[in-house]
Amino acid sequence: MNPYQDHITNETVIREFSADTDPMSLIWHEDQEDRIIEVLVGNGWQFQYDEDIPFEMVTGDKFEIPKGYLHRVIKGRGNLKIKIYKQ
Repeated sequence: MNPYQDHITNETVIREFSADTDPMSLIWHEDQEDRIIEVLVGNGWQFQYDEDIPFEMVTGDKFEIPKGYLHRVIKGRGNLKIKIYKQ
């Protein structure tokens, strides 16, 4: 079971992680396609690429996740809401 809920439109996915998300469910993984992420709501949540230092996901930030690149999300406070643009 995924630690998030998706709301899918034609070109984007709105993904929401609850404040109640179990941090152990936020595992390292790879995506099957290139993506651009826009942070809509976040408080202390972090993102980490493999072999890189985590960075805080701040509302309004945009960043890329290349296909097949190992990464993870680290739990913060409150809910996290992101918009995923498929490429």
